[in-house]
Amino acid sequence: MLQTEPETPDAPGAAAGAPTEPGADRAERLLADLNDPQRQAVRHGEGPLLVLAGAGSGKTRVLTHRIAYLLATGAARPGEILAITFTNKAAAEMRGRVEALVGRSARAMWVMTFHSACARMLRADAERLGYSRGFTIYDESDSLRMLKRCMAELEIDPKRYPPRAIRAQISGAKNQLVDTAAYEQAQSSVFEQTAAQVYGLYGKRMLAANAMDFDDLLVRAVNAMELFEEVRERWRRTFRQVLVDEYQDTNHAQYRLLQLLSSGHGNLMVVGDEDQSIYGFRHAEIRNILDFEHDFPAAEVVKLEQNYRSTQTILSAAGAVVERNRQRRPKRLWTEIAGGEPVQLSELTDEHEEARWVAGEIERLGAEQGVRREDVAVFYRTNAMSRVLEDTLVRFELPYQVIGGAKFYERAEVKDAVAYLSLLVNPSDQVSFARIVNSPRRGIGDTSQGRLASHANTTGLPIWEVAGRAEEVPGLGAAAVKAVCRFHETMEELRARAESAPVAELLEATLRESGYLEALEAERTVEAEGRVENLEELVGVAAELDRNRETEGESETTPLEEFLQQISLYTEQDGLRPDESLITLMTLHNAKGLEYDTVFVVGCEDGAFPHLRALEEGGEEEERRLCYVGITRARRRLYMTWARERRLFGRAERNLPSRFVDELPAELTERHSSAPGAASWDARSGAGAATPIDPGPALELRIGDDVVHASFGDGVVTGVEPEGVVVVRFAGDGSERKLMADYAPIRKR
Repeated sequence: MLQTEPETPDAPGAAAGAPTEPGADRAERLLADLNDPQRQAVRHGEGPLLVLAGAGSGKTRVLTHRIAYLLATGAARPGEILAITFTNKAAAEMRGRVEALVGRSARAMWVMTFHSACARMLRADAERLGYSRGFTIYDESDSLRMLKRCMAELEIDPKRYPPRAIRAQISGAKNQLVDTAAYEQAQSSVFEQTAAQVYGLYGKRMLAANAMDFDDLLVRAVNAMELFEEVRERWRRTFRQVLVDEYQDTNHAQYRLLQLLSSGHGNLMVVGDEDQSIYGFRHAEIRNILDFEHDFPAAEVVKLEQNYRSTQTILSAAGAVVERNRQRRPKRLWTEIAGGEPVQLSELTDEHEEARWVAGEIERLGAEQGVRREDVAVFYRTNAMSRVLEDTLVRFELPYQVIGGAKFYERAEVKDAVAYLSLLVNPSDQVSFARIVNSPRRGIGDTSQGRLASHANTTGLPIWEVAGRAEEVPGLGAAAVKAVCRFHETMEELRARAESAPVAELLEATLRESGYLEALEAERTVEAEGRVENLEELVGVAAELDRNRETEGESETTPLEEFLQQISLYTEQDGLRPDESLITLMTLHNAKGLEYDTVFVVGCEDGAFPHLRALEEGGEEEERRLCYVGITRARRRLYMTWARERRLFGRAERNLPSRFVDELPAELTERHSSAPGAASWDARSGAGAATPIDPGPALELRIGDDVVHASFGDGVVTGVEPEGVVVVRFAGDGSERKLMADYAPIRKR
């Protein structure tokens, strides 16, 4: 349980260790290494200020220099400054950079996240709202536990109304500052009415527990200032200067908080870029930044358009995509890094060739141009799209890391599905049994599971046999007996099919008949949708194995045994070469704020990116902003790839390239294709025929052949594997490496 220590506001002017350099000299020094728009923003006087900071334009530099300039010119004392951002990591970075500029006096400032700032304010004011000063802050698991208790008290069926879906509804209402009464009046569907009931009781029980969840921190801070003029005036006087980073990501509650804090003196500086507003699903409101001058009529607006990260080619490509959006302000990024390599647009036959091509290109860049793996990132729209790429990188011993999420086979829902299948093969597997017997929830809690395990240990019977005779387990309640028997019966029916059924068919049946997919679909959250996509991708893995077995003929193992063995090998190899530099894989949403020398954006197909669900919900502009974010992460090289045919969720789909690819100016790109009929793929854009990808004549290598690699030197072929993979032992260091013969920079001697 997360507990924040009681804190009180810093006294204004409680500075310590400020630089002894005269203020005027310090101020001039701070301005010396800034460009003109940056200098204009830093020198801004009184009143609201909007800094439109394009990607890579130095927004954090402007924020931190502005803080230092306020101190140097006497416009504010350290304790009068509140600087807010969204993550603890960003706040720590900002705090460190401010301290480097102003010394120890930075410690008297509030440089922190929205939630941290609200928690500190509420330590002083929570008693006015019925809480005590020592209130507890519930993390997500604590708040979900409380919500489930409320649902049980209201006798609401958690299977029909999943707690996570209810919580998502309540969180959305809080972020919009909609209280329980207003929320209840506005709802029409049975689900929404049920959520309103829970919302009301949840609020009462949280107050009785003297606890707040993360959303409450924002809401209660706003409540305190709206209801009590003295509170509002105290915080206004305390914070004479309010500065906010990533303003385009604020929701309505955060907007209202800033409005209350700055009203009166009006000294609100916000920094953001509407072209990087990509968190609508988290209730961020792009109108907050677009309407800033309307909400704060005296505002000065400064545009930061000089980019210090990317080549002009990359910036022009990004601009060509995002300028088609209507919800934006005109701006054009530019850089002193003229020209740059063309954006590489490549069409591959299917997702496997796409993955092999990406891996081969990474290897070529390393061998021929010295590009380090840690300077390479691969982005995709959804987590499920990483699976084929991960499998390929593992097969070719290219180490990688997944940012913002687990590797595909380590994701909880994938491990759950594998545990179901493992139990079908091995009913004595107690670990798999414990993982899935109550997933999804069936009313077989920890106590019931403990009694089953204890009875198995006492009698010496396998856990599966004990489950089949649940009525004999001492102390097991009637409801638990019924639930265990139903689970056992379902799994026995599936076991009867396990010997002969195709794995994909068996897996789909298992996920459906166990209720696992139904439980996820009922959650109605973006996270649950992503988990469903991952499971559908796992079905696709199984379908690949089924097709391969049809081609290869009989095997000593059953299809299911072979599938589980294949997955276990992938997961064991995930830890290869921990000492080596790593290629980075992540979703486009997780890429925000990062930068890499070389970026690959894979899966650029209409329906995949932009995502079909986003298009159906009217979210094309946010998808386009997401593309802009992905493109502007690249410093020197950008690749965008797509597959003419992709098997997603076990089904082959014919694809057109993403509309975002078609929006790139032809003069900024080089287009290639390895797919049959490549000349016609880009007819929609009128850009002419694509250049076929030519990996050169296929190398026919055999064991014992002498080869030369552009980076590793002389070697000998020691193995030949399917899909054009060769194993080469190199003379220089005696190492053996797996290479893709058609893509790696090797030739016969």
